[in-house]
Amino acid sequence: MTPVLLAITLILGVTLCYIAVCAASPFGNCRKCNGWGFAMKTDRKGRMKRGKDCRRCKATGKRIRVGRWLYNRWARIYRAGTHTP
Repeated sequence: MTPVLLAITLILGVTLCYIAVCAASPFGNCRKCNGWGFAMKTDRKGRMKRGKDCRRCKATGKRIRVGRWLYNRWARIYRAGTHTP
């Protein structure tokens, strides 16, 4: 197998796996709060304490995956273009 063919096969395999992940689980954990929905801070004694709500995920702890966001955008444009009055 040539290196180019191997690279194409690998890239295609990774892409198909990511598509499957986006279809099976469109939401992943928020990267800013690690899926908690809020930041952690320490009090003066050094104990962990709940901080402010995460603004990126709006305190849900979840975010939409990039692949799913692109698919949703494509589907919305496609439906808008094929609509017949």
